[in-house]
Amino acid sequence: MGESSRRTTISAAINHSRLYGRVAKQKQLLSKRYMRARLEFAKRHLKDSQTRRKKILWSDETKIELFGLNAKHHIWMKPGTTPTVNNGSDSIMLWGCLSASETGRLGRIKGKMNGEKYRQIVDKNLLQSAQDLRLV
Repeated sequence: MGESSRRTTISAAINHSRLYGRVAKQKQLLSKRYMRARLEFAKRHLKDSQTRRKKILWSDETKIELFGLNAKHHIWMKPGTTPTVNNGSDSIMLWGCLSASETGRLGRIKGKMNGEKYRQIVDKNLLQSAQDLRLV
């Protein structure tokens, strides 16, 4: 069949090929600009009344991984190689909304999210959720 190898032999051969172990780079979820915008939004609405907060319908999207939650991936790369972010295929994207007291509709996002797809999801789910939760 072949020769048996020890882990140290394999590691030495990989290092001899000038490949070194690294943890794959992960995409930052929010840019500094969006973090500042969210902080400013929170500061502006810090003193909103409870009555006003009960009338707000929040919405968001999330990616759910089939095999773990965005786990760290160990990779081999040559020195000087620019790290890249690869999107996995074993995941689903969901859009959902909620109010202070209840949850609204949940929708699956198929394919890559863009402005048109987001508008379709909002048109289909947001107003109906607001009506179901008696917010309008």
